[in-house]
Amino acid sequence: MPPGPIAPLPASAAVGRLARTSRAGRDLPAAIGVGVALLVLVIGSLLFFPLAFVVVATAFAAFGVWEVTRALGTKGIRAPLTPIMVGTLAMPATAYFAGPEGLLFALVASCAATMLWRSLDNDPGAVRSILAGVFALMWIPFLLSFVSLMLRGDHGPTLGLTLDVGRLDSGAIEVVIMLLLVVANDTFGYLVGALFGKHPMAPKISPKKSWEGFAGSVGGAMLVAIPATVFLLSEHWWVGLALAIGMVLAGTSGDFAESMVKRELGVKDMSNLLPGHGGVMDRLDSVLFAAPVAYATFSILGQL
Repeated sequence: MPPGPIAPLPASAAVGRLARTSRAGRDLPAAIGVGVALLVLVIGSLLFFPLAFVVVATAFAAFGVWEVTRALGTKGIRAPLTPIMVGTLAMPATAYFAGPEGLLFALVASCAATMLWRSLDNDPGAVRSILAGVFALMWIPFLLSFVSLMLRGDHGPTLGLTLDVGRLDSGAIEVVIMLLLVVANDTFGYLVGALFGKHPMAPKISPKKSWEGFAGSVGGAMLVAIPATVFLLSEHWWVGLALAIGMVLAGTSGDFAESMVKRELGVKDMSNLLPGHGGVMDRLDSVLFAAPVAYATFSILGQL
């Protein structure tokens, strides 16, 4: 018998499906659920068990490296994943336990191991492979390790639980402020840009980012940074001002950098590991550039 006509999709089902999807094509319930879970995991480990936070940051770096090397593979660039992953696991921990000198040693050793590993392989494209490996190491685990340096502070690593919220370490507070400013940069930039954005900053790289949104990011970051540095860290107000401007510049640069890489590789998201968000790198892009700027700002201006 011939098949019967296919019934149209019920209007209620179509409306429900559209309600779950944002203008950017994201699944809003999934995005909100994943965002809340990540927030609880990161802030909880940061405030109560700093060593666990270093482990969480290392896991994010490892997933980010996997995403980038996989995306490079679509263009025929085969980065040596084994030495890169070893370096990725080593750098955040080395920074937390041994400080800046340990981080620099881990970076140099990881790059040297990547070069040696790939040089022993007879497959063609060794130069591109080595450069891709060094690029992944310096972009993701090295920059993210500045969070470990901030958390370490001047007193060294903390191994146990920190259950006394009233006596939080200044390094943990600095990391919390940095993360809040990254969120403020994205949130205020999106809101102001969606309402008033008319002049794109870099239309070929990220056409949705506007100068109006950038101004909104600066204003929103100032509203967060100045009270946070004054009341939580007892710093001068101008330290918060400098931190806000630096965080917006760094966060926007991180967004542009990842957008440029994705455009060159021809991918929309680095992966689908985080439902409603895309890949890990789609969440790390701003943090990677913000971490060294925050570390430098707190280390230099905080001493004045």
